[in-house]
Amino acid sequence: MADQFVVIESLCYGGAGFGRVDGKACFVPFTAPGDRVRIRVVKEKRSFVEAELVELVEPAPLRIAPTCPVFGQCGGCDWQFLPYQEQLQQKGAIFADTLARIGKVPREKVLPVAASPDHYGYRSRVQVKVALRAGRLQFGFFRTGSHDVVDFGAGCPLAQPQLNRMATEFRALLPTLPQAEWIHQVDLSIGDDGEGIAIVHSRGGGPELVERLARDRAQLPSVAGAFVSAGRKGELEQVFGIDALTYRVPAGLALGSKELQLRFGRGGFSQVNYRQNLELIRTACEWAGLTGQERVLDLYCGNGNISLPLALNAAQVLGIEGYAPSIVDAVANAEHNGIENAAFQVSDAAQAVRRMVKRKERFDLVLLDPPRGGAEAAAELAGLAPQKIIYVSCDPATLARDLASLSSNGYQVTRSKPVDMFPQTYHLESVTELVRS
Repeated sequence: MADQFVVIESLCYGGAGFGRVDGKACFVPFTAPGDRVRIRVVKEKRSFVEAELVELVEPAPLRIAPTCPVFGQCGGCDWQFLPYQEQLQQKGAIFADTLARIGKVPREKVLPVAASPDHYGYRSRVQVKVALRAGRLQFGFFRTGSHDVVDFGAGCPLAQPQLNRMATEFRALLPTLPQAEWIHQVDLSIGDDGEGIAIVHSRGGGPELVERLARDRAQLPSVAGAFVSAGRKGELEQVFGIDALTYRVPAGLALGSKELQLRFGRGGFSQVNYRQNLELIRTACEWAGLTGQERVLDLYCGNGNISLPLALNAAQVLGIEGYAPSIVDAVANAEHNGIENAAFQVSDAAQAVRRMVKRKERFDLVLLDPPRGGAEAAAELAGLAPQKIIYVSCDPATLARDLASLSSNGYQVTRSKPVDMFPQTYHLESVTELVRS
């Protein structure tokens, strides 16, 4: 098919620009509203086409120069060519449209997007891809739509400076390690105190790699703890240093609350933007409106990130999480912070809900923070008879689907706040409140 010209009208979830070709919806990555572009169709369906950008014929006036030299090649960012306020506007419009279209949530229930204080340098975790080709190390992220590694040079602009220092140290060390060609990924994480943990993933050579990394510890001064995951099983073996990271939840974030210090172990989950994680916690606690009398259920509770702040104003909190190491962290976090009214269980969330419904258990508040696929047992939460549900989500489409299910089971959305956890990308988090109607 010959190249065609398109005017981009808006942006879509997924990051692509939207225009029309012969009456069909057309999606073009790395384009901005107002761009006039020459495109080449790469995939055609009955009702839409996907295209690649061939030439930016007339750039939109709002366009700015991307910060990163490999933007457009690396698959990590979508919107560095947009001013941050435009990113927020587009995210808010996409979020509200998705909830209205799929979840039938009135647009006036959606609040403005909570902006990130940091537009760059906010990530506390990165998974750096590694490739050694013809003796040359490629250290960065996958190219869009492929497994080719795009080298990010001096570092990723989205990563906190400490992560980039860790990456630079590994860049120098990796080619000298035994079976360096087997190393395919290095996970880098930091706590809010700047302490860093690295996990080196290799297809083999575990004992030799552990020994060599331990010997060369001095070449990794920014790394406080290191682990190796080698072979098919990929079990973590400690090389040196610390095995967990910490972050603070300041006093007063929840009404009258004390400061908490929360840990998460190597390989455990934490939000990548600490300052926006506090916005999630603050919003959930404020909307919960706890008085000290309530029984609270937190599904997909992780390390107690929201459970424990809620517990400071609840009678009892029960946290459910399928990943056992996170429950170990949650129990340790409760003990470390002197919280005695929170209990945690390892269980599949959907199965736990069904068991509790069968036992006729009741909760005043249910909080859930499921993975991208959403909550399997959303429709069954009504069986626990909570007066209020607070749903934290990282995917607008699965959130909207689950809200539709909850609304058909007696719950009404009262407000929803998108939270920009991921500037320069199309991704965002959100907090939604539902009450029993």
